Amino acid sequence: MPSWQRLKPSQIAQHLSIVWAYRFDRISRQFIGRLAGDRISECFGKNFRGADLQDIHPPHGFEISHAAMSKVALTPAIYLNRGPLFEYMGRVVPGERIMLPLASDGRTCDGVLGASYYQRPAFFSKGAPVEVISENEVWTALN
Repeated sequence: MPSWQRLKPSQIAQHLSIVWAYRFDRISRQFIGRLAGDRISECFGKNFRGADLQDIHPPHGFEISHAAMSKVALTPAIYLNRGPLFEYMGRVVPGERIMLPLASDGRTCDGVLGASYYQRPAFFSKGAPVEVISENEVWTALN
């Protein structure tokens, strides 16, 4: 697994606005925000850096996100979802989401790197809650 230190922002510069990442604490099983690109931060209306996953998502979205990110971290596995990504202001927003495990030592996952691509809704309004949807999951184990 790649480490955070080996990632080169310059190599993915054109995609940074849709990238997000969390540190993973294996003991507490908590995910702590590391970064979120401009489009992700704008959508959620929150700063991810240092925030617990549960502080970013409403309860149902937290459960979905925590379960998927835990599977990425603990299996380890790659996650892909195409189709409905989230519900926003009562409407479903389609797109694609990918999650990959990160490991400082190359073996033991201690982070999750993700990207969420979607068309910005014309009905966008800052501060409206985002409910994550995960209906079309495709998993690839790294073992």
